Formats: sequence, structure tokens, C-alpha cells
Amino acid sequence: MLYGHWRSSSSHRVRIALALKGRAYTYAAVDLRAGEQAREAHGARSPTGYVPCLVLDGAAYVESVAIVELIEERFPSPPLFPRDAHARARVRAIVEIVNSGVQPLHNLSVLRFQSPDAAEQKAWAAHFIQRGLGALERTMEVNAREGIRGPFAYGDQPTAADVFLVPQGHAAARFGVGLSPFPRVAAAFETASRLEAFRLAAPELQPDAPPRENP
Repeated sequence: MLYGHWRSSSSHRVRIALALKGRAYTYAAVDLRAGEQAREAHGARSPTGYVPCLVLDGAAYVESVAIVELIEERFPSPPLFPRDAHARARVRAIVEIVNSGVQPLHNLSVLRFQSPDAAEQKAWAAHFIQRGLGALERTMEVNAREGIRGPFAYGDQPTAADVFLVPQGHAAARFGVGLSPFPRVAAAFETASRLEAFRLAAPELQPDAPPRENP
């Protein structure tokens, strides 16, 4: 059972990881806008009240990095992390730039604390997303100088780096930040987004997503 929210970047990461591993799961929506994450039932599963929360074999697991690593250890094929220690560290760096350096700064609770004004919230989020995307671009440039040139975020196969980069790309669009100034990031985002696992995990395809308007 995966407890998540359709637009949560952290939930998005876990959906991608499960899809890449070919693991079926039952999805339970937690409405963040309605405050369901703060209710007792969810708090009993998730001490932080955050999503995602993955219940596997009767145990509840929280925090997307920990969950993705658990999925990797429980279901090792296809791998999300390279075997080589150097390459694994490079992938983990991309994961952590997103997980620690970008996404928390546009978390809904942070935005609401920062300002009640929607325009100020958007400007705050856009600033830190642009800064984070720049860090990702420079990191990928370093990797390219070491001979890792894609087409994915790290090498020629999707890794945990893509699992974290793609949801951040979706979040960037939500706050009006384009990827074009970051060509390596943009190329990896486009390449991974074409894979079925990434398409199935897209926010707008989740059961709790609002219905899309007809064009």
C-alpha cells in the first residue's frame, strides 16, 4: 500500500521507483490541501505526517530516499544505483541535491510559513528551484567530464538520479520555472519522461488528481 498525494514530488519519486521495478501496489490518497496528513490515522503510519508512506509486509516506511533504497534492496533488478562505488556516490549526489537542497524549500508547509501571499510563495519557490537546477546542471557537467554523458541523468540507463530529477522537473513547471537554461537537466528529463514507468507515475494520471479540462 502506498499512501501519497498526486502532486507530491516525494510521492512521485516512489511511484517511479515501483514502476521501474515492475512492482504493483495499491494506492491510497492523502489529501494534503485538506490537511489529511495531520490527522491521527495518517500520523499512526507516518510520524512526520508526510507522504509518501509505503506499507510493505505489514511495516510502514517513510521518507522517499529511505523508501527508494528499500525498494532497491528488496527488488534489486533492474538496479537504480550503479555497482561501482564512485558512480553510486555520483548518483546519490544528484538524489540529495533534489531531496535536501531543492524540494524542501517549496514544500507546502514551508511556503505557507514563508508567506500567506500566493505570489510571494511562487517567487520564493522559483528562486530556490532555479538555484537547485543550476547545481544539478553543474553536477552533470562534472559527470560529463568524467565520461558520463547521458542520455539519462547519469549514464545510459535510468537510475535513482532520474527518479528524483523528473519529479523536480514537474515541480519546476508548476512554479513557472523552465528547464531550457539547464540543457543537461532538460535532456535527461525529456529522455526519462518518455519511458513507460515515468509516464505511468506522472502526477496528472494519479487517481486523486483533479480531472483535466477538455481543450
